[in-house]
Amino acid sequence: MTGLDDRPALDVADDRTIAGRAADGDVEAFAVLVRRYTPLLRAYARRILGGTASVDDIVQESFITAWQRLPELDDMGRVRGWLMRIVSRKAIDEVRARRPHIEMDAAEGLELPASAEDRPEQSAERRAELTALADALQELPDAQRETWVLREIGGCTYDEIAEQLDQPVSTVRGLLARARKHIIVRMEEWR
Repeated sequence: MTGLDDRPALDVADDRTIAGRAADGDVEAFAVLVRRYTPLLRAYARRILGGTASVDDIVQESFITAWQRLPELDDMGRVRGWLMRIVSRKAIDEVRARRPHIEMDAAEGLELPASAEDRPEQSAERRAELTALADALQELPDAQRETWVLREIGGCTYDEIAEQLDQPVSTVRGLLARARKHIIVRMEEWR
């Protein structure tokens, strides 16, 4: 049974099930992957690209690639990391193509929800803190920034990051440690 009757079941199914069905050509299952991972992939691409208008294009191109290559994925349970790797490669290609000028949209992608009790000065302070964080991230070398974003925004494990960056886990740990140290120093005034 497919179609609308399966949609609620698909929405709560695990990645392995959804990716497996999508690999078999189930468009509805792939749509669940798109809905589930678009916010994460957009935030991730935005951090790599610096908040440019090409974020949506990169994410869309990544999903097209994923749809075409999903049957090649060995472990369907690792679809999240695989999608992030596709976005990473496409975004890095875009960065290389448009160097040397890269701008960082200060707080986009790191937005915290405002609560109803927030006063305007609290909202302004939160926005300034996010801007400072975005500036600190922009100062990082590409590998450190990418590692930090994968871990802190993407929630990836060290092993997943190592696989995505094609680096040993020890290198990932070092990159992340240096990135965190830089962020801590730069964000000291916000503690």
